[in-house]
Formats: sequence, structure tokens, C-alpha cells
Amino acid sequence: MTEPDVPDPSPPEVEAGRLRVFPCDSCGADLEFAIDVQSLRCPYCGHRQSIEHAAGAAVTERDLRAALEAQAEERAHGRGTMAGVREVACRDCGATVQFHGPLTSQDCPYCGTPIQLDEVHDAADRLPVDGVLPFRIPRDAADERLRAWVKSRWFAPNEFQERGVRGKFAGVYMPYWTYDAETFNRYRGERGEHYWITVRQGDREVRQRRTRWYPVSGAFDRFFDDVLVVAGKGLPLKRVNALTPWPLHDCIPFTQAVLAGFFARTYEVSLADGLKQAKQEIAAALHRDVCQRIGGDEQRVHAIDTEYGDMTYKHLLLPVWMLAYRFRGKAYQVVVNAATGEVQGDRPYSWVKITLFVLMWVVIVGGIVAFVQMRR
Repeated sequence: MTEPDVPDPSPPEVEAGRLRVFPCDSCGADLEFAIDVQSLRCPYCGHRQSIEHAAGAAVTERDLRAALEAQAEERAHGRGTMAGVREVACRDCGATVQFHGPLTSQDCPYCGTPIQLDEVHDAADRLPVDGVLPFRIPRDAADERLRAWVKSRWFAPNEFQERGVRGKFAGVYMPYWTYDAETFNRYRGERGEHYWITVRQGDREVRQRRTRWYPVSGAFDRFFDDVLVVAGKGLPLKRVNALTPWPLHDCIPFTQAVLAGFFARTYEVSLADGLKQAKQEIAAALHRDVCQRIGGDEQRVHAIDTEYGDMTYKHLLLPVWMLAYRFRGKAYQVVVNAATGEVQGDRPYSWVKITLFVLMWVVIVGGIVAFVQMRR
């Protein structure tokens, strides 16, 4: 692989609000994480530096109960700051991001508003990050997927499809919680089985469906692994949740090196609140499981009593390309899973195209109905 072109032999000055935590051994400039080689690389002289992990480092599960108790004790005694870690807040949307290395954009990745670098402050003490999934999809590949996504939006205005999305992707590590839990479940319900009877209505007989109900109860164990919860607020959760699945098995032990050159959003959903969301997902999955166990043609679930045991968690950072853009004065947002390339986003709609589509189907359905009537 050829070395990148050198735009300037001398590294730039460090701007206010930026940290130089990975200096280049060759020229002293800030190294950045290079997606194509999955290592640090100097954008000025091309020097590469491998990412090293401490001996025995691994992405491990943490005891959930112990963490919640420790957090409660922390709150009782006040909170400190994280040495060497900085945060900056967007005045417009309120997003708070951390950075351990040079910022590559001075615009908020969530709303596009210029970030006030003079408001950089020390980060509040937080639960440590356990693992990170490094960026795999380069910016130019994300651009290509975005162009394909734009062209596939059938009901978008022609101008939008031709012009495309104008903006610059910002690389962001999004915070997530994962929860593991062993569950023991007791349930009560009813199984419905259909049967048919013939009844007379006037001068004709009609078949009607009936249902017999039988009481059902039982118990079972089920283990839940890596129930994923977005730990940020004020996000387009519908879009972010649609980026799943994530290759979580490819996460590596957290190292600041992979954050060099990217934003890393801090968690705003607490570990306890994230657990509430995870339990809602678990409850929904258990309800589906119970319905399958009850069987029959229909199911009625009266109660599911769940006991939780061996609960653990992880704090992960997952990579997302985010882009905020405007079309005809309205703001939209696009997110790309930077590990798989999945694109989700908001886009404008052409009501002219939608109206013509509806009218076309009205004509087609009307023609079919007329044809059927003519054949009778």
C-alpha cells in the first residue's frame, strides 16, 4: 500500500481546546486512527504506529449490582473529574462529546452547529469504557453508500436525488450499555384451539369459528446475552436502533488510540436507567417465548414472574458516521453504521410523486374491478 501524500512538511500548531496525546515519533504532529490500516498514522508525514494493548487486556463483563452500589456511594460523596479527558458541549442541541485526541471537525456531528472550542472543560468522572469497536468503513466508502441510499429513495424530490446530500460526515463513537442476565420465569396463561360449527342464518347455513380455551402454566430458564441499549439522549433513536446488528464480537479492549481524530459521545443514560430499558426488551422477548410455549391457535398470557440472576454489563463505544444537512431550509440527519455500512436517515418527500403513485394504484385497482365485473 502506498504511503499518503504529504500535504505540508511541518505539522500545524495545536489549537485551543485540542489535546496532543499521540505525537508522531517522526515529525511530532498528532497521529490519527487510520481506518484502512487499523492503526495510528500521521496525516503529515505518513508515519504509522501500531496500537498496543496491555498484557492480558480483554473486553470483560462487569458485575452490575456492584457497579450500581458504587455509583450510589459516589453520588453520596460528590463527583470528581477524569484527568486528561476533555468534554465540549454543543450550545444548540446540548450534545456532550469527549475527545482524547485532535478534533477533526469544529461542527457538532448531531446538528451541524459550530462547536465552541473555548468551552472545553474537564470531563466528569464516569464509568470506564470496557470495549470499543473501531471504525471499519472509511469516510469515502460512507459517501458512496450515502449516494446509493439517496438514489434509492423513490419518493424523494428529483432535485434531492440529483443533487444528493451536501455535507461532511463526522466520525462519532456512540455510547452503549450491554446487559447479560440469567432469568428464571414462571408463567400462567391459556391456549386457544379453534374449531368450526355450522349455524343456520335465515335460509342458509354458515360455518363459524369458535375457540376452546385451556389453562396452561410452566417454568423455564433463559439467558440473555448483550442486550444493547443506546446510552445517549437527544438522538434519533429510531435511526440509531435501526443500525443493528453490530458485530460486538469484534470489539477490542478500550484504548484511547482508536479515538484519535474522532468524537466520542459520553453516556447520558445512566447504568440504572439503561437497565430499565433492557428489562423492557427482555420482558417483550419473554412474552414472545411464553406464547410459543403455550402453543395452540391463540394465546392468552395472564402472568409472567421473572427472577434475575448473574447480571453483568459492559460500557461500549460503537462507530457511527453522522451527517447533518439542510434541504430547502429544513434540517435532516443521516447515520451510517461504520462497522457494517448500514445507512439510516431522514430525507424529504415529494408529495407530487406520492400523489401520482396513489392515483396510479387507484386506476389499476379500478381497472381490475371493471374487468372482473365485465367477465361476470
